[in-house]
Amino acid sequence: MAQTLELGLDTFGDVTAGPEGALLPHDQVIRNVIAEAVLADQVGLDFIGIGEHHRQDFAVSAPDVVLAAIAGQTKRIRLGSAVTVLSSDDPVRVFQRFSTLDAASSGRAEVILGRGSFTESFPLFGLDLADYDLLFDEKLQLFTELLKEEPVTWAGRTRPRLDNKRIYPPTGSGRLPAWIAVGGTPESVVRAAHYGLPLMLAIIGGAPMNFAPFTDLYHRALDQFGRPRLPIGAHSPGYIAATDEQAREEMWLPYADMQERIGRERGWSRMSRAQFEAEAGPDGALFVGSPETVAAKIAKVAKGLGLSRFDLKYSLGTLPHEKLMASIELYGTKVAPLVRELLAG
Repeated sequence: MAQTLELGLDTFGDVTAGPEGALLPHDQVIRNVIAEAVLADQVGLDFIGIGEHHRQDFAVSAPDVVLAAIAGQTKRIRLGSAVTVLSSDDPVRVFQRFSTLDAASSGRAEVILGRGSFTESFPLFGLDLADYDLLFDEKLQLFTELLKEEPVTWAGRTRPRLDNKRIYPPTGSGRLPAWIAVGGTPESVVRAAHYGLPLMLAIIGGAPMNFAPFTDLYHRALDQFGRPRLPIGAHSPGYIAATDEQAREEMWLPYADMQERIGRERGWSRMSRAQFEAEAGPDGALFVGSPETVAAKIAKVAKGLGLSRFDLKYSLGTLPHEKLMASIELYGTKVAPLVRELLAG
């Protein structure tokens, strides 16, 4: 694990409930996401990641635009996607958007690349889901060439070829930080090592320590490819309140409703309260509770998996903006110092 653990936040811009219980319009949700990121910067958190979706229950379809607005109101927090669905985007445009964000934010941009667990972007942009693997493989191959910030020659089946083309603007540092998000397949872990990109584990269910074989595989694959050790991060849902009981009670229904809504599309049964409590327990994937409880769980998982960054997916279905703001404040002012004390000890 790195000498210091970075602590970040992720949001998908979930459409939240307003004071009267009605769902807020998308434009207000986006303004609230910006305010949440500004607070995260003020309380000293290291990273804010904005997800990309193209559906009614999530407000953000253009994370880089939202991140640019955040850049203008923040000073130090790093700004990234969570994730950019590279399969349904153009690698050249992705690089250009994030290198531009890097300039606007004085070098604070990152991009986390993924296949995306939702597929609405494929028909929206005229892509065939039958090409799901090909699209990601080719576009990732091209994107890693673009990261070198040198003239690129590339040919494939999914976009027009490039012949000795230099892409503008370059970053000020000469390297845009980029990660690969992985849901838990060995092939994806090896792919990240092959391209020499840091690994971001999406741990959204089950015991986080079940991912230890993937971190070990990543290290072995890096060694076999002759690459140096690279950062490993983890992304998990969570919520912080004054006590364990308050946090679990406030998170339970919005989280269960969100799981049920998505589950109807995927054939999941509704989460029971017992399942929720198990996931919220010491060995589950939900980082929910008092600052002390959440800090202890983050420190345990960070040590066990050798993490360089932990990102709390703090937006939880319709859970209101005001409660999210309170959770962010506790994360930065209470949880972060406790985690650092635990890791130092």
